[in-house]
Amino acid sequence: MKSKILHDAAGQMTYVLILESGDEVMSCLQGFAEKQGLSAASFKAIGAFESATLAFFDWASKAYLPIQVAEQTEVASFTGDIAQGPDGKPAIHVHVVLGRRDGSALAGHLKDATVRPTLEVILIESPRHLCKHHDAETGLALISLD
Repeated sequence: MKSKILHDAAGQMTYVLILESGDEVMSCLQGFAEKQGLSAASFKAIGAFESATLAFFDWASKAYLPIQVAEQTEVASFTGDIAQGPDGKPAIHVHVVLGRRDGSALAGHLKDATVRPTLEVILIESPRHLCKHHDAETGLALISLD
């Protein structure tokens, strides 16, 4: 993965991250967020994946159900945020829509993905911090504005 600062103004940084074939998306984002000390950011991206694991949050079981994607897909939508997790580390949250060769699509929470040939991410850091706290009803770490 390569990165570059595109804009720096009053604490609001804009970065471009370029992931290449073979890069694992979530570990690249996590590593970048930790290295930069990010605690509030949003991002979007375009590109393609060799394979991926998506997930659907099942309300009844309060668990993520995996969706294996073992084929080349186009990243039609990739959006997410970074907040400080309950453990103090950056928490990455990504949703994607992946397009198949036949034009059908798969969507969900991104658990992992391998890039092929590229993923171009625009990440905007906020000058304020966001924190996630454990939500008793869902069992999830959700952004809290308190």
